[in-house]
Amino acid sequence: MTPAGRLVTLAIYLVLHTGSVRSATAGPSPPDTFANSIGMRFVRIEAGSFMMGQDDGGDWDERPAHKVTIRKPFLMAVTEVTNAQYEHFDPEHGRLRGKLGFSTDDDEPVVFVSWHEAARFCQWLSKKESRPYRLPTEAEWEYACRAGTSMAYSTGEELPEVYLKSQTQTWQPKPLALKAAGAPANAWGLYDMHGNVEEWCLDWYGPYQGGMQVDPVGRASGDFKVTRGGSHSTKISFLRSANRLGALPTDKSWVIGFRVVIGHVPDTEPIPAPAPPLNQRNVSQEIPANLAKGPDPSTPYFKGPVEYVKIPSGSNGPMYSEHNHDPALVDCPNGDILAIWYSCQDEPGRELAILASRLRYGSNQWEPASPFWDAPDRNDHAPAFWFDGRSTILHFNGLSAAATWGNLATIMRISTDSGATWSKARLINPEHGLRHMPVESVFQTREGFLVLPCDAVTGGRGGTAVHISRDGGWTWRDPGAGRANPSFAAGTTGGWIAGIHAGVLQLKDGSLLAFGRGNNIDERMPMSLSTDMGETWAYKASEFPPIGGGQRLILRRLRQGPILFVSFTDRRTGMLIQDAAGKERCVFGMFGALSFDEGKTWPVKKLITPGGPPRELDGGGNTGRFVMDETHAEPKGYLAATQTPNGLIHLISSKQYYLFNVAWLKQPAPAR
Repeated sequence: MTPAGRLVTLAIYLVLHTGSVRSATAGPSPPDTFANSIGMRFVRIEAGSFMMGQDDGGDWDERPAHKVTIRKPFLMAVTEVTNAQYEHFDPEHGRLRGKLGFSTDDDEPVVFVSWHEAARFCQWLSKKESRPYRLPTEAEWEYACRAGTSMAYSTGEELPEVYLKSQTQTWQPKPLALKAAGAPANAWGLYDMHGNVEEWCLDWYGPYQGGMQVDPVGRASGDFKVTRGGSHSTKISFLRSANRLGALPTDKSWVIGFRVVIGHVPDTEPIPAPAPPLNQRNVSQEIPANLAKGPDPSTPYFKGPVEYVKIPSGSNGPMYSEHNHDPALVDCPNGDILAIWYSCQDEPGRELAILASRLRYGSNQWEPASPFWDAPDRNDHAPAFWFDGRSTILHFNGLSAAATWGNLATIMRISTDSGATWSKARLINPEHGLRHMPVESVFQTREGFLVLPCDAVTGGRGGTAVHISRDGGWTWRDPGAGRANPSFAAGTTGGWIAGIHAGVLQLKDGSLLAFGRGNNIDERMPMSLSTDMGETWAYKASEFPPIGGGQRLILRRLRQGPILFVSFTDRRTGMLIQDAAGKERCVFGMFGALSFDEGKTWPVKKLITPGGPPRELDGGGNTGRFVMDETHAEPKGYLAATQTPNGLIHLISSKQYYLFNVAWLKQPAPAR
């Protein structure tokens, strides 16, 4: 060991075992602190007990508050790891200084660092100095943050302005200075425990257990590693001592850094992974022999609508009764139908999570909603499904760096057991930004390519990108990335689809056809066509009325060959259709259309309603309550659909479920 290393080791020993240390160099050190060989300063954290969590005024995952005992003292870095300190380990990280305008200087916390990289830094430093450097456990972090206090912040029930760094919900990264120790330390000498940047912790994230705990180390496994402390550019409430956040251990962003502790990992056992949610319990692995058997395909068949979103009123996490929207739908190998959607209080909020409901094979009742996937305190905008028709279901989702859908990365998960279990989420578009918000329109081309449409913008117009994988989902390419914004005018070409939330499919000649919302052409819905697998698109007006806020269409090829299109009429003028007597009538709301010539004409158009006398229904999402009768269907909704082997079309809006066959869609409305 070098002389400098021996001095550091002696200093650590004195702090841990005597509570004090004298500087081995000129001048005295502050009480109970020392600096290691790369300039990191540490303070001794004594053993003790505290109440972890927050019952009143906190989030659902901070309950129940419970007593925790930390049995042994440890040393904690007084600041987050800085750029200068981290680059002793990884000089190449210097290339990321100033990315998106963040963390340029030596004394600013290192950001754009994954949990795995933070852990490797600790391993490197442990080897370098022969001491046990590591990330703090979540319990150690909160204990040190509170510094003997029990209120919302270590400063009391309010956080003084000196600690605040753009504490608002931002859509896009807004650079600002992140100098370490720029605000006062807490009572135990620790800086930036409230804000600046989030800090990786050792633990896998999972729900709390009640009762007294000693040296807890979190869950045995999970998708997310805990982060703590909140950050710049987020609401103040996320900076509370008890607030829990989490991220994929491979994720990197401008809001997450880390600090380290010295001490052995507590020898307690992690808590087992929590019981699976309802949608993953008792999932049959039998493949029914009669999956293809159903109602006579030549006889019209229709059922619904019935509600599939079932959440108790007043729910405030992990399920929210306030706002449920943007569904995805898939039929499973075992015959079940699985629906997922996002649930929140406010669409841009960090609380937004993905829920699910399962319609078991042979049942006519959707199960109550249950959690499906949720990055803690990160907006999980826009789910999508794809089923290969044999054994594999893919789940795609956006993952925000914090709040809003303005800075999403994209993840993919895999299930081969009808959704009973899922692989850990993998970042397929790891950079947080635009063009990464999945649309429920995933399909496979005849060449075997997977096509994942993603909104290219955050607003109601501006187009849809397509991401294409030629290796089964392992790697993805966005052929329109980097191209100039297209004009979307009729007769022009551009690098991506006209309109957001686009429905996309492959025509029999190999070209791609798409319809989208916004970027209307001649006051009609835009139609986009690509003959080079999404490299360029040509635009023209379709025959369909445009759609707007709270509306998303469906475009998919049916098993029988025709193309199904489901959308909405103009809310004021409606649409003229022919009834069984050949007379025109004006209808309003959601309609289905069929094309038998690859989208050139759409001879079948029908309102999707069971008819009958007027009745009021709840459309959920942005739809709200509406009246349905023979000439009025749902006026709005985000749509998703799948077709099962028996030929039935399963259609969901933001809250309602419909079931029908092609024969019903082709049957004209009854004559008056």
